[in-house]
Amino acid sequence: MFFAPRLVASFRVPANAPRVPDTAHTADTPAVQRWPHRRLVVIRRNDELLAYDLGRLVAGDGAPAARFPAPWPRGAGGIDAVSPNLDLAVFSGQHALHAVDAAGALRWRVRHACWSSPCSSFHDSYDEYAGSDGHRYPDWGSCWVSAYGSTAWAHVRIPLPDDVEPEYDEEWLVLDTVDGRVRGRASTDTAAVGSHHIPHPDPGQMGLSVGEGQDGAPLRWGRWDGTRLTVTRIGDDDRCLVDVSPCGTRFLTVAHEQGELAIHRLPDGAVTHEVAAYDRLPPHPQAPSQPEDEPFWDYRCGFVDERTVIASTGESDEEYGHPRHWLIDTARGDVLGQVDYPMPVSEAPMALGDGTWLTCGEED
Repeated sequence: MFFAPRLVASFRVPANAPRVPDTAHTADTPAVQRWPHRRLVVIRRNDELLAYDLGRLVAGDGAPAARFPAPWPRGAGGIDAVSPNLDLAVFSGQHALHAVDAAGALRWRVRHACWSSPCSSFHDSYDEYAGSDGHRYPDWGSCWVSAYGSTAWAHVRIPLPDDVEPEYDEEWLVLDTVDGRVRGRASTDTAAVGSHHIPHPDPGQMGLSVGEGQDGAPLRWGRWDGTRLTVTRIGDDDRCLVDVSPCGTRFLTVAHEQGELAIHRLPDGAVTHEVAAYDRLPPHPQAPSQPEDEPFWDYRCGFVDERTVIASTGESDEEYGHPRHWLIDTARGDVLGQVDYPMPVSEAPMALGDGTWLTCGEED
């Protein structure tokens, strides 16, 4: 079955175009950072982080709502975060977390052990290792600013400089966004190649998905009660956390090898439905009659609303044509059908949880 979506709005994000005509790939694909009361489209350029208010974009205002100068180039750190009230950006780097205010000034920094293996030094600045072969392809952490803007969550490599008994590990930190004070910390028991945060509607809860390359994808669930950070291990380290439902009663994962998508319930993380792409989806229409590879899910998918998930098979489709997007019923785990766009799309969907989603069309 095919579903024809209704176009709510279309817009061009100016920062997605290179500043220099013959210079490609100067900005990351737009990402959505959302809280119950606000949604931002965030783009990391080589020298800055830009945040666009989604409501203003839909209304035709293409100007950034905020822009923050970056302390290191794109690709030299992890996943950065903007506060919902646009007064702060937290940059996740190889050697430190940097919080930059709306005027571009450094509000605070928290140094940590270097993410570049086997280096474990405490660097004072990016300039110390810029251009070094040993730091060219680092592992990386990530961060997120809570809905109230008062705390930030960050996944870092430790020790921290003031640790009395240094131990080489990875930790989840909860920090005060005013001064960077570490209010809570706990081990994640991971060995990350990279990580990303998935927020829960309750600002005292957070999901952390850690990629360990071929070794797995640990999923950690954090609870902050204002005094203590508690970290729970969910699953068998083989599922990538991709989204939490709007009311916070479910979350969504994609298996490490991308064959299955699963809907889980909270708070215990039990799987309620598993959707195997190779069993439920037809081959791409442009694929040969006996394709070598079966369809598999992309890691980016999400809750359109409480009743529906949207997912993509773009990676497995790219050899044959444009990516296909699919709607899935959350109550039964059934694949409802394929989204039939009026024009080709080039990216996986970014679900917004309110009955809508974003995707990117091809360049004109």
